[in-house]
Amino acid sequence: MATTRGVLYVHTVPSALCPHVEWAAGGVLGVPVKLDWTPQPAAQGNYRSELSWQAESGTASKLASALRGWAKLRFEVTEEPAGGNEGERYSFTPTLGIFHATTGVHGDIMVPEDRLKAAMLKAATGEVDLHDEIDRLLGRPWDDELEPFRYAGDGAPVRWLHQVV
Repeated sequence: MATTRGVLYVHTVPSALCPHVEWAAGGVLGVPVKLDWTPQPAAQGNYRSELSWQAESGTASKLASALRGWAKLRFEVTEEPAGGNEGERYSFTPTLGIFHATTGVHGDIMVPEDRLKAAMLKAATGEVDLHDEIDRLLGRPWDDELEPFRYAGDGAPVRWLHQVV
């Protein structure tokens, strides 16, 4: 299997859950994880951290699965394309749930043809607004919700981990 790189961005987590995030990430990566937690200025009482990793393709999916659903957690996981696999991006917020997108070599979100056709059909029948549906397919609601937390993390320390093979 191809090796790739990625980043886990934990935007908000209460202090009581910090060790649980480390344990979950370590379980996926197969190595102990100790993150440098810094206060999250955009959400009082919460912390943030970043973890750059190198592991097998598909690790972003496993990290997102291990962390999704925690009520007070906001995070993103990215994975670079490698070995014939496209990249991936996952975003999670308590209000919106999980977002997944395939990304190309330049980091652009790639929306599959069948999802665009479905959006056009829903819009034609009046079920959705086409503009809003395309925004959803591109992850805009998640970006809008996470943006204040991203900016609040500028300058935070980053730790690199490599998966044990």
